[in-house]
Amino acid sequence: MIIKHKFFIITILFAFNAAISSAQESSYKSEFGFRSENDSYLAQGQDRYYTNGLFLKFRTALDQSVLKNPKLNKVIWELEAGQKMYNPQTGSILDPDFIDRPFAAYLYGGGAVNFLFNSENNLKLSIQLGTIGPSAKGKEAQELLHNTFGFYEINGWQWQVNNEFGINSTMEFNKLINRLRSGKTDFSLNSYLNAGNTFAGIGAGILFRTGTINPLHSSASTQSTISNNSRTKFGKEFFFYAKPMLHYIAYDATIQGGMFINDKGPAVFDIKPVVFSQQAGAVFSMNRWTADFSFIFKSREIKSNAKPHQYGSLALFYRLNKE
Repeated sequence: MIIKHKFFIITILFAFNAAISSAQESSYKSEFGFRSENDSYLAQGQDRYYTNGLFLKFRTALDQSVLKNPKLNKVIWELEAGQKMYNPQTGSILDPDFIDRPFAAYLYGGGAVNFLFNSENNLKLSIQLGTIGPSAKGKEAQELLHNTFGFYEINGWQWQVNNEFGINSTMEFNKLINRLRSGKTDFSLNSYLNAGNTFAGIGAGILFRTGTINPLHSSASTQSTISNNSRTKFGKEFFFYAKPMLHYIAYDATIQGGMFINDKGPAVFDIKPVVFSQQAGAVFSMNRWTADFSFIFKSREIKSNAKPHQYGSLALFYRLNKE
């Protein structure tokens, strides 16, 4: 079933690429859109662990003609709100002994600034304010989702982690390693540092892209397809990518409960600190639109009977304020 879905998606993307290969490209100063993550996108009939994520984003580019640092290509500001939901091996648990990962949700809002350099390196700094526990409204969101689409009745959120307010920051650094002479394939280093009382840890990996790609300071790969008074214009993108990463998890409050509270919840677990992930997907970006679909596979994250897990990610962005 997964192979059939992948073949269908790839066929559609190639059709789009052929249909618009001669279209003219325009530049825009801002964009907004969403990213949806759900394990049901893999069509395996599973509903476990990281079961759903929904993120709304708005980005706008600063006027590039007034940037004083000659090494800077552009600076992009971002606003974001989102929710992540987690449940055990199923969303219907009648006995807490069957909980192998806590019921938990993380609800937050935040902002970020993305510095993109002519060298194609970029540094992105972000901060989020949020909460875990009943205040994150995971039970209500999952009930709405299941009732809307006719899924099974959920049960078990009475055992979710307890409330804790969170302040979390992230620093991402990406560096171009090599681009082949053809200009259609490249490799870059991706790394991040999370610091906060909800999520803390570091990670690093390699991003591989092949297809019609833009420089990393003007690419969907670095959320930088918008521009404002740019001296250079870049066209559409259509590429496939893979991103293996190694993560060291120092703390995850959705598994361990709140960092600064004594009563963390009725069912919490220790983490497995070293996690490996593999993401593979495709990006299509032209004029006002960017679409990104990928599959993410992760090794075990919890010291319990929980298995490795996987989910799909779908993003769609619309650009506005034409230059």
